[in-house]
Amino acid sequence: MKKFATAALFTLGVALAGCSKQEPAAPAAAAVPAPAAISKIVVGLDDNFPPMGFRDDKNQLVGFDIDMAREAARRMGAEVDFKPIDWSAKEAELSGQRVDALWNGLTITEERKQNIAFTAPYMENHQIVVVPAQSAIKTKADLAGKTVGAQDGSSAVDAVKKDDAVFKSFKAFKTFGDNVTALMDLSTGRLDAVVVDEVVGRYYVAKKPQDYAVLEDNFGTEDYGVGVRKDDTALQGRLDAALGEMKQDGTAARIAEQWFGKNIIK
Repeated sequence: MKKFATAALFTLGVALAGCSKQEPAAPAAAAVPAPAAISKIVVGLDDNFPPMGFRDDKNQLVGFDIDMAREAARRMGAEVDFKPIDWSAKEAELSGQRVDALWNGLTITEERKQNIAFTAPYMENHQIVVVPAQSAIKTKADLAGKTVGAQDGSSAVDAVKKDDAVFKSFKAFKTFGDNVTALMDLSTGRLDAVVVDEVVGRYYVAKKPQDYAVLEDNFGTEDYGVGVRKDDTALQGRLDAALGEMKQDGTAARIAEQWFGKNIIK
């Protein structure tokens, strides 16, 4: 009896131990961090780049990209400040944290992607050739032996140089601090042609159609995007979301129609 009782007690103890054993608790799911709060965005721009960003007769900053940036910032619940910069030094201004974003007809290129993170493209642009209205220049081939100008640091310079045969045929290629100065030299005869962003060129041609003409030929198609620092993924994501909403609900198209007379949003 004693032997049986001892065995029974041992069996009961094992059973109770098995019942009381606790499984290890599953690890708690990692909390997803909330999007970083962005209270202010400093936008770097060339303030002499109509109709994208420029000063009106009251010295106020206006333009297509100005309106786009203000609306995007409003949707993000952020304040936006616009800081005119030397556009040829835009990457240094961004990396030096003197501005948070470059938003002024900035072309997305593979070279720039090495140092800048871009939002999704929000519009498509061409590099057009503007000549005097009575010019004999009708094609890019006619630029051989001519003096051609473009804005320093702009994608127009890159686009022209990429067309190596045409570029080497120029008599001279001059760069200017802004497109307005380049077009003034064109009107006074110091240049034979200016290569410029379509949005800018057509804006000026529409103002003085008797003075300028635009060639059918161009130096290529490009996309515009907003540039931010490569490590600023929070701002990049918030801007992409705001621009996506603006495209979807028609706000971006409305802003484009106000400045260009048609929807050029990509």
